[in-house]
Amino acid sequence: MKSDGTAGNGHECDFLDDRRVFIMDMYNRYIYPGDEYAKRAIKRKVELDWGTEDSEYLQKVELHMEGTLNEVLPDIIIYNAGTDILDGDPLGGLSISPQGIIKRDELVFRAAKRRGIPVLMMTSGGYQKKTAHIIADSILNLHRQGLIEGNAAEGEGSTPLTTHMTSTSGSAGSTSTAV
Repeated sequence: MKSDGTAGNGHECDFLDDRRVFIMDMYNRYIYPGDEYAKRAIKRKVELDWGTEDSEYLQKVELHMEGTLNEVLPDIIIYNAGTDILDGDPLGGLSISPQGIIKRDELVFRAAKRRGIPVLMMTSGGYQKKTAHIIADSILNLHRQGLIEGNAAEGEGSTPLTTHMTSTSGSAGSTSTAV
């Protein structure tokens, strides 16, 4: 799923003719992908309008994630879990709440877990200071829900998961799933 601005379509160009890769992409139709050539690589396009909010967004995440995984059974899901969909982001143009981002990640991981498909979650995009906190909250939620495991050594005042997260933190970002 992808919901970012005009950049970020390199993976579509890279995998345009690769039949082993299935790209499901959710994005603001008015700003992305901006490259009709790259857009041809997206097998399941979920085009969103300006200001799309949680209810509609999460319904489409679930519908299209389930539809994609019923259509194709991948070896792995590469999930670009972006936060430029967050309300107020200067690029994404959507109005998703922090709770909506956390729920979106949970929907993706639950769908994968039901089918026994591993997930590689990447973050990118997201242009607000609060996005790092939202990503951390989402990862902690995935752990509490039993959808991911943490196994780093426990430090004083830290859980194993937060210790591991601190040592491997990444940047916030746009939302894309290549299956």
